[in-house]
Amino acid sequence: MDWLIKLLEPGNTALASTILLYSVVIFVGIWLGKIKMFGVSLGVTFVLFVGLLLGHIGYRVDDNVLHFLREFGLILFIFSIGMQVGPGFFSSFKEGGIQMNALALLGITLNVVIMLGIYFIQGGSEGSTSISQLVGIMSGAVTNTPGLGAAQQTFQQIVPDGNAVSQEMSMGYAAAYPLGVIGIILTMLLLKAFFHINLEKETAAIDAESNSDELTPAMVTFKVTNELVSGLTMFKLHNLISADYVMSRIEKPDGTIIIPTSKTEIHLGDVCLVVCKKQDSEIFNRFLGPEIEKKWEMDRGPVVSRRILVTRTEYNGTKLGSLHLHDAYQLNVTRVNRAGIDLMATPGLTLQMGDRVTVVGKLDDIHHLAEKLGNSMKRLNEPNLITMFIGIFLGILVGSIPLQFPGMTVPMKLGLAGGPLIVAILLSAYGHKIHLVTYTNSSANLLLRELGICLFLASVGIAAGKDFAATVFTPQGAVWVAYGFAITMIPQLVMAIIGRARYKMNYYQICGLLSGSYTDPPALAYANKVANNDAPAVAYSTVYPLTMFMRVIAAQLVILFFIA
Repeated sequence: MDWLIKLLEPGNTALASTILLYSVVIFVGIWLGKIKMFGVSLGVTFVLFVGLLLGHIGYRVDDNVLHFLREFGLILFIFSIGMQVGPGFFSSFKEGGIQMNALALLGITLNVVIMLGIYFIQGGSEGSTSISQLVGIMSGAVTNTPGLGAAQQTFQQIVPDGNAVSQEMSMGYAAAYPLGVIGIILTMLLLKAFFHINLEKETAAIDAESNSDELTPAMVTFKVTNELVSGLTMFKLHNLISADYVMSRIEKPDGTIIIPTSKTEIHLGDVCLVVCKKQDSEIFNRFLGPEIEKKWEMDRGPVVSRRILVTRTEYNGTKLGSLHLHDAYQLNVTRVNRAGIDLMATPGLTLQMGDRVTVVGKLDDIHHLAEKLGNSMKRLNEPNLITMFIGIFLGILVGSIPLQFPGMTVPMKLGLAGGPLIVAILLSAYGHKIHLVTYTNSSANLLLRELGICLFLASVGIAAGKDFAATVFTPQGAVWVAYGFAITMIPQLVMAIIGRARYKMNYYQICGLLSGSYTDPPALAYANKVANNDAPAVAYSTVYPLTMFMRVIAAQLVILFFIA
């Protein structure tokens, strides 16, 4: 048994012992993270605390191995996040998300201002908290692990032998994190009590709003009664009607159903199925005739409707109009579903891998188009490792570019956190324009993300564990917890009050905003449980991309301005 005792004893830095240590830290941390208290669990973040415990009792990892695993884990985590949020990053600035993103930016600004206020109020007195420690506390207070990683990586670029200070950041993060999660949920409860919010009314308002979403493509049936349009071709009708729409099919007075092309003429008595935005339905009332109720046969008959998956790489980045479906297949594309969202099938819409194209026509023609586009779920399950490693390669190059700003003694670098994040966002948003396949199914993305964050948190915990108890479980540690709670609560309360009092936001939307502005999944899980609808998740996803980017950059900038 000596071999087993030696393998498991603290202080053994052999490769086998290191792998065993990481395995224990990660699986115990994930298991404990699933335990819920008052409906809330800390999730994968518990890996950090298990690492701290084992590091405290003497377990060690070779410095070079620990440094590699920590940085590689951070790169995997950050890059996966960038690929996830990239498609919605720029669309989050559109009208519907401006107010929420503005409030999230206000929260980030207040977090930094409060942290700097604490730093300057201390005045550099003996025993005061350093700016690097405060950055770690702020990262924990806003439950943002990438910000911590970015700050540590930036600090060690400036001070290569600054491992001790980097570990102090980790301790500050661990001290502030638990109350960071609690503070977000506490803000939700205080907001509900202060504004006397009735959850039933909030739910009814969300339901009414979702039912009246005017931007969602709708299928509406019209009967042609306007003599002025009788005899016009589809081409001429498109020139007259100033709206995006698709004429899915036409039923003639004798019951014949046809798939219209640009040369098809419309006549009195025709019944037309139109796919358009709900807000545009009145236009068709004026041009064609009254809206009528009709149940169209979608699955049987001479004309059917099917969904086809785009899984052939050669069609990634291809415009829908270039497929010439009317001429080659006698088909109409009515909608394109991307990441759960229906898009209008306009000729200029660019297809991407993973799109679900709704087509209408004869079954044989649909089968031929399906063969052309791929329609293979198996191909979507294959990870695109080429794109991933091209992105990491470019991300490291971008992160290594020195950027000189006035007032800084050393150039700023985006580093191993900021560089891959920016490149991943750009690739996932615009990679299709250069026919680069950026589609990754959610399971593969989640696996890479969770693997990366587990390696990072385990490394951080093991490295910082030696001095954690002696630093945090002291009067100074209690001060850190208090600082973190202030950094958590004050911006949250300001955002919540402005969102409700000034912008009249729904309570569930504010809960999602608060969770997303702190990139906190446990708080979102609590909000989803209270809401029992997807309003918090929608708000969370609206602010998450910009927030994640700004949290990483803000932590780096503070280190650069005060340490460089």
